[in-house]
Amino acid sequence: MDWFKTLIKEIAKVIKGLLKDKVGRIGLIGVLIVIVLALGAPMIATHDVTEMFAKSKLKPPSGDFLFGTDDFGRDVFSRIIFGARVSLKVGIISVGISATSGFILGILAGYYEGKTDGIIMGIMDVLFAFPSILLALFIVSVLGPNLTNTMIAIGIVSTPVFTRTVRASVISVKSMEYITSAKSIGLSSIRIILKHVAPNILAPFTVQATLALSSAILTEASLSFLGLGIQPPNPSWGSMLSDSRKYMELAPWLAIAPSAFIIGTILSFNLLGDSLRDVLDPKFKL
Repeated sequence: MDWFKTLIKEIAKVIKGLLKDKVGRIGLIGVLIVIVLALGAPMIATHDVTEMFAKSKLKPPSGDFLFGTDDFGRDVFSRIIFGARVSLKVGIISVGISATSGFILGILAGYYEGKTDGIIMGIMDVLFAFPSILLALFIVSVLGPNLTNTMIAIGIVSTPVFTRTVRASVISVKSMEYITSAKSIGLSSIRIILKHVAPNILAPFTVQATLALSSAILTEASLSFLGLGIQPPNPSWGSMLSDSRKYMELAPWLAIAPSAFIIGTILSFNLLGDSLRDVLDPKFKL
C-alpha cells in the first residue's frame, strides 16, 4: 500500500500547486463545473431533453426555460447540461484510447530506436500529414456517424501527438546515468522501462493528456456540427450550434448557449493544462 500512499501524496501536492496558481484555480474550477454538470445532469436538468413543448417553440430565456427553447420546443438548458455529459464522455474515452496507444508506441520508439523507431514514427508522420479534422471526418465517414465511432476517430487522430511526446521524453530519460547503471547490472529492458523509464515521463504525459481533452471536445463538437458526430435526438453542443444557424437573428440564444459552453470548457482544460505543466515541471515557468 506504500505506492498508494505515495500516489495520494503526489496528487495532493499537485492540487496544492494548482490552487496556488491563479490560472490553475480558474482552470480547475471550470473543469470541476463541467464534471459536476455531466455527473449530475439528471438532477440538474429541468426538463427531458427530448420533450417538445408545441406552444413554446423558440421562446427566449425565462423562468420556465432558463436558456430558452429551440425550434422543436425543447428546453435548451437541459440539452446543454446533457451535452456536457456527452462531451466529457467523448473526451475521456477518446483521450484514453490515444493516450494508451501513444504511451506504448512512444516508449517502444524511444527506447528501442532503430527500425522500431523508424516504422512507428513513419506511421505517425503519415497520420500527421493529414489535418486532424479531415482525418477524423474520413474515419467517421468510413465507420459511420455515431458516438462510438466518433470516439474511435478522435482517439486515432490524437495518437501521433502522444507518441511524439512520449518518445521525446523516453529518449531524454534514457540518456540518464541511472538508466546506464540499470543496464550495466543486467536488468531486462522490460524492467527498466516499467521501473525507471515510465515513471519518469509521467509529467509531460499528464500535461499532454489534459490539453488533449480540450482538443477532443472541440473535435467532437466540430464533427457534430457537420452532422457526423452524435446523432439526433441525443444532445451535443456541436449539433445544437449547427441547428441554431437558421435562427441566428430570430433566436440568438440558440447559438450563444452552446458556444459559451464549448469555449468555456476548452479554455478551462487549456488553463488547467498550462498550470499543470508549471506545477509538474517548474523549469517551464518564465
